[in-house]
Amino acid sequence: MANINIRRDVTDPFYRYKMERLQSKIEGKGNGIKTVIVNLSSVANSLARPPSYVIKYFGFELGAQTNTNPADDRWIINGAHEASKLQDYLDGFISKFVLCKKCKNPETTVHIKDGRITLDCKACGERSDVDLRLKLSSFILKNQPKKGKKDKSTKKAERKAKREAEAAANGDDDDHSRDGSPNGGSGSDHAEENGDLEIAAGSDDELTRRINAEAKDIDAIDAKEVEWTVDMSEEAVRARAQEAPADMRRLNLGDDEEDGEGEANAYEQLGSWVLKTAEEKGGVSKVEDVEIYLRAKELGIETKHRTLTVLAQSIFDDSIVKQIDSRAGMLKKMITSEKHEKAFLGGTERFVGNEKPNLIPLVSPILVKYYQHDLVSDDVLKAWGSKASKKYVDLATSKKVRKSAEKFIEWLETAESEDESDDE
Repeated sequence: MANINIRRDVTDPFYRYKMERLQSKIEGKGNGIKTVIVNLSSVANSLARPPSYVIKYFGFELGAQTNTNPADDRWIINGAHEASKLQDYLDGFISKFVLCKKCKNPETTVHIKDGRITLDCKACGERSDVDLRLKLSSFILKNQPKKGKKDKSTKKAERKAKREAEAAANGDDDDHSRDGSPNGGSGSDHAEENGDLEIAAGSDDELTRRINAEAKDIDAIDAKEVEWTVDMSEEAVRARAQEAPADMRRLNLGDDEEDGEGEANAYEQLGSWVLKTAEEKGGVSKVEDVEIYLRAKELGIETKHRTLTVLAQSIFDDSIVKQIDSRAGMLKKMITSEKHEKAFLGGTERFVGNEKPNLIPLVSPILVKYYQHDLVSDDVLKAWGSKASKKYVDLATSKKVRKSAEKFIEWLETAESEDESDDE
């Protein structure tokens, strides 16, 4: 399903705040006609707001009855309403209840206290009040989230909100940028969606401190844990650069189905083009994201999951940990399914396992960056880390790569376990 910018007035194709386009279907006849919004939960999650807020807003705007707590995730509005019309109303909801009033960034959390609704912006720090004269404001005040069990997306959003807040307070002068945002304090550009519930003071501080401390430990992994010897002489580096396009041709793209000759050649062309352009410009970091995306589009493979396998092997070099931040916008646009995520991990495994074995000790910091930018989900990461595979590299190399990822996978499992214990 195609994603669109949360702010539809922003035309930048690499704008990082995305959501699914609303999808609706009309059911019934006569007085029983109704509109079901089939992906409301997903859209609301992208906005870090409860689906009940969105459906109730539609009801107020359309003067129609809605259900605000369906057991089957079927969000219904009485009457027949086109998806395009609902999308226009959603723009109004986003403007009034999501966007920061100062910087117009959707990276806000909702706080409810003393009869006031406040949007706390994690991008610029502004705290702005929501207009209480709006009908939905009364609904929000009367239906404050209950303390207790939270869904997985809400917990993850809260963790992100806290991480971004701490990064903004501490500054990003570390080369590896622990919070996942690039150096120079531009956390607002790279931070993702945040939670919709008020975070009580001190309620999550211990977990947050541990996450930050362990993420720091991951970035500082001692390369001596896994020792590798790589010939870094000028002659050896040149030889590897010359062999890379050929290696791209030998690439196992990780699927049982066969590529057509034209499509397989397109992947080869993309990888070779990136490497050649990098050589001409004096480094892969100088090959711009827009250039890469347009080249993939020209070859007709910008939406293919195998393209991510090629990109993971061609758009990074030894500075991959730093480079992920700047590439995240393009990659997030192109990674649209679990299949894409797995292909991207496979390409990364081949890149560090075969082409850059000196980077194997940095697998955990690499995965931290992927996770912080939501390039790969926690479920896919945990499944990948649980078992070595010879799909992209030989089995021995795969085991070494996953061995280096153990610290990150353990942290991921521990964070999930603590979330579950909090619910009990």
